[in-house]
Amino acid sequence: MHLLVDISAHGLGHLAQTAPVLAALHALLPDLRLTVRSLIPRARLAKRIAVDFTHVPEARDFGFVMHNAVDIDLAASALRYREFHAGWRQRVAAEAAWLRRHEVDALLSNVAYLPLAAAAEAGIPAAGLCSLNWADLFAHYFADEPWAADIHAQILGAYNMAGSFLRVTPGLPMADITRRQEIAPIAEIGRRDRSRVSRIMDLDESERWLLLAMGGMEFRLPVENWPQVPGLNWLVPPEWRVTRQDVRSFDLPGLKFTDLLASVDAVITKPGYGTFVEAACGGIPILYVERKDWPETPWFAAWLATRARVAVLDRRQLADGDFTDVLTRLWQTPAPAVPAATGAAAAACRLVEVLGLAPGGRGGQASPRRNN
Repeated sequence: MHLLVDISAHGLGHLAQTAPVLAALHALLPDLRLTVRSLIPRARLAKRIAVDFTHVPEARDFGFVMHNAVDIDLAASALRYREFHAGWRQRVAAEAAWLRRHEVDALLSNVAYLPLAAAAEAGIPAAGLCSLNWADLFAHYFADEPWAADIHAQILGAYNMAGSFLRVTPGLPMADITRRQEIAPIAEIGRRDRSRVSRIMDLDESERWLLLAMGGMEFRLPVENWPQVPGLNWLVPPEWRVTRQDVRSFDLPGLKFTDLLASVDAVITKPGYGTFVEAACGGIPILYVERKDWPETPWFAAWLATRARVAVLDRRQLADGDFTDVLTRLWQTPAPAVPAATGAAAAACRLVEVLGLAPGGRGGQASPRRNN
């Protein structure tokens, strides 16, 4: 059996959701042939996907054109959608031909919709997996545009051609996804080992470590201008190139991101699935930058409110590094019971059924072909 897994490069949360499911699938079906199609570099994919896979460095979605990790270029995104959906039927046919040519037996998408429409046309079982979908997000930003209705119908129609859409908690409600199935949180929980991390990163184990993780998109913070606070250390992406005694780059050989996250005293991030859920399930306090226009934010906030120590920072606080008092309050707040990350195993079992991945199977129920 040859499974194609499409993973969006629009932030690293898509990979964080998908990788534990692939590990669970491999445990059930160790002989499953796996191809991962994504513009996420192979080296980064391999840090999360611990099983053998073939990498196809291509994308079948773009999500939105971004100014940075939190600000959308709406004008450019609108143009991209209109271009992407010009000649939609021909695009679906070309993708169906690609799937046949590469002898794909089943498809899992997180969360491109074109492959789902193409799989239906090619008679290939397919499923979606994500906490969001581009139909809901497209409608949020463009529903009032006179050109948007047909495009939205094509996007939603493609999602509804999938044999199942595994809606990962927390996430958008997705009321219009007809084959939606609720899945518990998915997270790879790292190993907390401050002694090891302190040796690798040359940190004082008795001090506080603050991880800055903005989800794989550019959103550089002016850490070099932040006040130095005795006992606080900032762990930042290496591309920021900050040289200060209280700053360390965190992308080091031999240190998994999930283990680092599990070992810090707090994480500063943007609204997004991966870091939010991995931190919450690991009991790590969370500070995140406000993002009021992003449709997932209220659903994330509601879920986190009872499951994590969490606070919101405005742009000024983040730019100035003016939030040490917020951190102090978080550390003084009693920690709630951590949520259980049981979604990966459940998703794998469901995919075996929907996609017909059991040994000897050619695939489960392929979705009926539809014209949109």
